[in-house]
Amino acid sequence: RPSLEAVSEARRLADASSGRVVSVLIGPADDSAVAALGAHGADKVIRFAGDGFAAYSSESYARALARAVETESPDAVFVPFTSTGRDLAPRVAFLTGGGLVSDCASFDLADGRLVAKRSQYSGKMVATFTWASKLQIASLRPNVFALVSPVEGRACEVVAAEADATSRARVREFKAKESGRKELVEAQVIVSGGRGLKAAEHFKLVEDLGAAMGAAVGASRAIVDDGWVSHSMQVGQTGKTVSPSLYVACGISGAIQHLAGMSSSRVIVAINKDPEAPIFKVANYGIVGDVFEILPPLKGKDVRSIYE
Repeated sequence: RPSLEAVSEARRLADASSGRVVSVLIGPADDSAVAALGAHGADKVIRFAGDGFAAYSSESYARALARAVETESPDAVFVPFTSTGRDLAPRVAFLTGGGLVSDCASFDLADGRLVAKRSQYSGKMVATFTWASKLQIASLRPNVFALVSPVEGRACEVVAAEADATSRARVREFKAKESGRKELVEAQVIVSGGRGLKAAEHFKLVEDLGAAMGAAVGASRAIVDDGWVSHSMQVGQTGKTVSPSLYVACGISGAIQHLAGMSSSRVIVAINKDPEAPIFKVANYGIVGDVFEILPPLKGKDVRSIYE
């Protein structure tokens, strides 16, 4: 989804400036990936494939994208602000001499140039950026940019390309741990729990609500540090930055570290018995009450209708 969001936003800006959208696809992918890029606005897809691109490698992937930039001479390059994108974008900026603005949340055009905005200091301010360099490189925060309505069968040129795939360090194998949980960064709905749950065994209240809503489940740093759940579930400055359509905070006070990772959510619902909890300052809806009284009645019910 983050890649399709980047293509969609590029399409919106290209339509406003009579431009074209070129998508770069690196590594193994089937024809459905190419079709999805075309349907969401790409006029051309450049594919880099082969054994050297079988697994993500910083040097070879950056070299391939830089090669595409050199060939196409674009005004701007969009990269999703994912774990891979965070590593790739600055390397491409170095290779191409372009300026980089990371974690962008919106774009406008002024005199044919991009104007980017992103929230900073846990959402306390919005910073505006422009580029001094001719080439404008930006990474886009996932789940912030809307997808365009796909047009199936939309005309899209596909070009095979080659680049030096050698690398001083090569990834031989990825061993992904199956967690059975939805990925937080890409989730549209997240339910998170904090220390207000009082004990690790009570975290099941949050998991039950997440299951009823079809949501991903997150946690505050406090309970991760206490060993209740794994670090992969942590939302915050030292965990994962999320921007879902709906974020439900259960028993989370709202430390600045946590707010930095979720304050850009479109709708925030906070449940906390302390009416002065900082989480209420960023929440769209707040329930002052005990999570042990509020969450159990929702268990097993069809609560999707509540937010849909």
